[in-house]
Amino acid sequence: MGAHPKNRVVRTSGRGARSAPPRMAAATATATASAPRATGAEPRRRASWDRYFMNIAVQVATRATCDRKHVGAVIERERMILSTGYNGSIRGMPHCDEVGHMMDSGHCVATIHAEANAIIQAARNGVGIEGATFYTTASPCWNCFKLIANAGVKRICFAEFYRDERIFEVAKRLGIELVEIHLDEA
Repeated sequence: MGAHPKNRVVRTSGRGARSAPPRMAAATATATASAPRATGAEPRRRASWDRYFMNIAVQVATRATCDRKHVGAVIERERMILSTGYNGSIRGMPHCDEVGHMMDSGHCVATIHAEANAIIQAARNGVGIEGATFYTTASPCWNCFKLIANAGVKRICFAEFYRDERIFEVAKRLGIELVEIHLDEA
């Protein structure tokens, strides 16, 4: 595959809005910034806020209990983490990576997706997420996208495209910004 910018942004509203091609419109965003160090030393590379929160989502994904796909999510507003979630079984039920998957049309339906779990966790703790940014290691499926949109989230950052193109057109119509952040580039 060819070289990718560190972040690809799809502006779905506001200044610079444009239609996205079927997958993504490319625009480069800065992923790291340099901070000076002692004389003669290499400058320290400091992660951007997007990279920082996405790295946390990657760590959250290590808790996932469905071995078909490990996904992590972080909900952030004003540089503060509001909630996290990972894909896993219903609370109190056995994990599918221990007892097997409940398959329906090629998908494991025993698990709750990371995005839904992050929203549920915020609700259980009485934390509002309106106006927040959602970081997820895989772009949200259609059902999770609908939950995120109805919760009032204004920006979704994802590390890899998962499978549902509908999110791009609907995000554009709703004014939700979608940002792809490539994990394989520092």
